Amino acid sequence: MRRTCAALLATSALMSPALAEMLPVEKDELKFGFIKLTDMAPLAIAYERGYFFDEGLFVTLEAQANWKVLLDGVISGQLDGAHMLAGQPLAATIGYGTQAHIVTPFSMDLNGNGITVSNEIWEQMKPNIPKMEDGRPQHPISASALKPIVDEYNASGRPFNMGMVFPVSTHNYELRYWLAAGGIHPGFYSPEDVSGQINAEAFLSVTPPPQMPATLEAGTIYGYCVGEPWNQQAVFKGIGVPVITDYQIWKNNPEKVFGLTAAFVEENPNTTLAITKALIRAAIWLDENDNANRPEAVEILSRPNYVGADYDVIANSMTGFFEFEKGDRRDIPDFNVFFRYNATYPFYSDAVWYLTQMRRWGQISEAKPDSWYDEVARMVYKPEIYLEAARLLVDEGLADEADFPWDSDGYKAPTPAEDIIDGIAYDGKQPNAYLESLTIGLKGAQKVVGSEIQG
Repeated sequence: MRRTCAALLATSALMSPALAEMLPVEKDELKFGFIKLTDMAPLAIAYERGYFFDEGLFVTLEAQANWKVLLDGVISGQLDGAHMLAGQPLAATIGYGTQAHIVTPFSMDLNGNGITVSNEIWEQMKPNIPKMEDGRPQHPISASALKPIVDEYNASGRPFNMGMVFPVSTHNYELRYWLAAGGIHPGFYSPEDVSGQINAEAFLSVTPPPQMPATLEAGTIYGYCVGEPWNQQAVFKGIGVPVITDYQIWKNNPEKVFGLTAAFVEENPNTTLAITKALIRAAIWLDENDNANRPEAVEILSRPNYVGADYDVIANSMTGFFEFEKGDRRDIPDFNVFFRYNATYPFYSDAVWYLTQMRRWGQISEAKPDSWYDEVARMVYKPEIYLEAARLLVDEGLADEADFPWDSDGYKAPTPAEDIIDGIAYDGKQPNAYLESLTIGLKGAQKVVGSEIQG
């Protein structure tokens, strides 16, 4: 039952050291979309803890069937905003797929994904994986352990099929990154062929996140990359084994964002600030006191109207550890990060990384100068809105000034080579140099023509 306004106000006053000061919002009734994944948590917490209400916002949260339906809903105005794949606002803004100017003032989380393979493939991989003294597989597991199996499939004319959630998803790029780092070509895109399977050795295709385990169990795919709880679900069902998390592929990599149309932000600047304030408060709550609130968050997310998976499945990755082969639990305290490490700040360098991956695999078909990557990042990522919202929270006593990167130029320090699976450092200010350093993928003026790489 929906709580009354009076009850919400009383609850919010008890929960907070101070009550948020309401901005004169232009629109107070809002509908936000999400996909049933644990990283939609900031939306659920902002609603359930009364943070939206504190800002004078009456929000409805509505699960969407898939990422395309969600994006179309935001573009058409049926949704005012949504939990989005970070690649969606960028792709839409540059006209890859649907053309629309989408922006984000808020990054929702770091890490949170994994790559899972079927039990059969795992058994074939195990002999190729070094073991620790206790006999468990040594992590992180390289895709080089999978390569002999993929080679065998190719030699016998069988496609090695894997699932990811959307062509411009982090999951697509992370799965491609892991495969390529292990010497497996995941295929190119071209303007004429958007399958992403040109010259592929492993064939990647789209499967909606909640359907991943069932698709794996049916044998349609042999592995997938997805967010939680759908890797841990495979462990609980006994149908697959997660082999690596994205934290192990690229430490503290960016994941989802909160997306709105540029038109909405322009027409509703105070509403946008109010939304961002509420989401920042939710992220703080999710991470504060060494994740002390995570059990309560897991209970909320397990409800059918949010993620709807069993409490224990969601808790398996939200409370500081991750289970790989059944019974092989390992501490990964930063698998889900919602606020620390400036997780919520929309860094331009995060946007640039996504754009480099679009270029690497041919979704951006022509070479672009470094300046182009910076310009697109600034069109989509809006740290100035984020910092304005953060300043209001600090002034209201609802956030700590030390927790925000006030003097940032929008770019993180380069990610060191040791924090990335292929041992190649990433500097968002030098996208073309980064692309040149990657072994597999388009470089310089190269482009895909038919099944050939030219240039």
